[in-house]
Amino acid sequence: MGPTLSALPNGIDVEALKGFAQAVSQDPAQGVVSYRVNSAWKGGTRMEATIPGFTLGGVEIPNRFTLAVDEPAQLLGSNTAPSPSELIMSGLNACMMVGYVANAALRGITLKKLEIETTGSLDLRGFLGLDDSVKPGFEEMQYTVRIAGDGTIRASPFERRVERLVFPHQCDGLFQVAVLDVAFGNRTV
Repeated sequence: MGPTLSALPNGIDVEALKGFAQAVSQDPAQGVVSYRVNSAWKGGTRMEATIPGFTLGGVEIPNRFTLAVDEPAQLLGSNTAPSPSELIMSGLNACMMVGYVANAALRGITLKKLEIETTGSLDLRGFLGLDDSVKPGFEEMQYTVRIAGDGTIRASPFERRVERLVFPHQCDGLFQVAVLDVAFGNRTV
């Protein structure tokens, strides 16, 4: 039996993570992950998303989760579950959080606090087809990261990795970023 979650830095098995990184370094195909979500309409604005599993390194890994999705009453829903937009933001936050936690653990940094707040606005004229100049969906999202730990951040590999996580270049201008309350060791950045 391996170490307990509380005994691992940030709850991450660093040796397993290093082993996985080494395997991907030697065979990049091992680091390719594919996801699939099946959605079914349940009437009105309600739907159910089923996640049957994922593929990692060409291996199918079964995984069964179900998520309910709805809109608030003000948007003609029944408010029985989070909206699609709230789930998008939750997924973004969770993805970034995993990156911060794992990379800090790899560098021996114990995080004391990690919070991400994401906001975004949609102009419903685009969704409703009322104005062709307004695109449906988010024009941009903003997120704020609050992070504290016991390491150093300036001029370190962790700082460079944080920059890559915080400024996701592949998002092509969708996100506006604010990193606040970054504190490591005895100093706040």
